[in-house]
Amino acid sequence: MQFLWAFLIGGLICVIGQLMFDVLKLTPAHTMSTLVVTGAVMDAVGWYDPLVKFAGAGASIPITSFGNSLVHGALTELERDGWLGVITGVFNLTSAGISSAIIFSFLAALFFKPKG
Repeated sequence: MQFLWAFLIGGLICVIGQLMFDVLKLTPAHTMSTLVVTGAVMDAVGWYDPLVKFAGAGASIPITSFGNSLVHGALTELERDGWLGVITGVFNLTSAGISSAIIFSFLAALFFKPKG
């Protein structure tokens, strides 16, 4: 049953993103930013963790999870280290993803040329 809920919730997040492209005519950057901010707001009000517990990978894989990780890390470190923890906590949970994006983007730029 957990696989079904993961598929449905993850699919619903993707459908929302696709509708933002098709119906609202948003750019990929606007759509991605909106989904990240939505995940961040959902974590700030305490809704994202129950969603992850319910849907598993269906909620932890889409881009909304990145916003969740940013806010979750910042709030955790705020409680532990004070206001300085807000700055360091943002990178605590997301550093591997950010580093991977930078490294693989650099490698792709070395080996491939964009069509122009």
